[in-house]
Parts: sequence; structure tokens; C-alpha cells
Amino acid sequence: MDVLALLQAASLLPPHGTPTDNTLTADDLWDYLAHDQWETALTLLEELRGADPLPTGFWKSMAEAAEELRLERSRAWCWWRWGETRSGVLRAELTLRPAAESGRRLPVPGAGVLRPLWDVGNRAPDGGISLNIASLWVENALELPPGGTALVRLLPLTPSQWRHVAPGDVLTMHESAPVVGTATLLEVGPPVEPPLPAVGEGPR
Repeated sequence: MDVLALLQAASLLPPHGTPTDNTLTADDLWDYLAHDQWETALTLLEELRGADPLPTGFWKSMAEAAEELRLERSRAWCWWRWGETRSGVLRAELTLRPAAESGRRLPVPGAGVLRPLWDVGNRAPDGGISLNIASLWVENALELPPGGTALVRLLPLTPSQWRHVAPGDVLTMHESAPVVGTATLLEVGPPVEPPLPAVGEGPR
């Protein structure tokens, strides 16, 4: 699959040889993709595109291209963005508690495989805390160690349970009884396309 042709078809890059004022060139883009830095490349492409959101079909095609190129993290990233078109964007600054306080001694993997519980303010019928599941993606890092801080993205299993959250809200992350981390929401974006009943990982 010609990845650059795919991006051009999506109106993200001008055709080869077309004059442009954009500082990002096709050669720059290919260098990012060839080194499995799709997060960086696609973020730059989205900025070039402007405010128009990218549809599910684009992310599906990019995931398939990454799979053909055997770029597993890139494939996972594109499916993650596919999920965000259905559930909305949730970006936050997450600080994990030290291992002695949380019980977690291993780093949190960065590529969306962990699905912790979150306190987003919902309550059970008896008035107790009702925790909600959301997958976790660490931006621009392979993992987040205990005690560390990073920008993250959250992908709720049931987006409707998160519709009330807003930038500035503070969420707590749970894996067992102790609180594992605290996240402050920085960005909350609506779905691009109608949400599915439940969103986890994208199709395989």
C-alpha cells in the first residue's frame, strides 16, 4: 500500500511536485512513518488539515497500512484514533502515585492495553462511588513508571457515562482499593461520528 498516496487521497498532503507553503513535506512525513513515529506524523498532518476532524474511514485505512508495514504500535495508535472518532477525545495530565502508596510496581504500558477504572463522579443507586472503565494511552512514551507524570488519552468503554466531564475536572485512577493515580482533564472533544454502544479497541 502506498501510504503517501493514501494521505494525499485524504487531502492531507498536496500531490507530489505541487508548490505549498506548508513546512511539512512528503519526505519529512515518510521519515516519520519509516521510523514508526506515526503519532508525531499524524498529529502534524491534523494540524495542517485545520479544524476538520478526520473520519473513521481514514483511521481504518491508516491502521491497515501500518499493519502491512508491520508497525504494531502505529497500528494500535490508528485504531485508537478510530475509537476516538466514536467516543470523543479525552486528554489529561496523569500522575501515578509512588509504588509504596499504590501497590503498582511496574510501569503502565503506553499503547492502550491497560483498562483501569476511573472515578468520574458517577454514583451507584445506593449513593456509593460507581467506577467507569477507560483504556489509557500515554502520549509520546512507551510507558509511565510509578510516581511519573505524563500527558495521556482516555478511551471510555461506555462513552455516555463520561459526557458530563469537562476540562479542569480531576479524576482518580483505580486498579484495586488504593488510588493508583490522579488525572486532570485538559481537553474534552465530542465524537466525530455516532458513537457505538461500547467502545474499546478497534477491529482487528
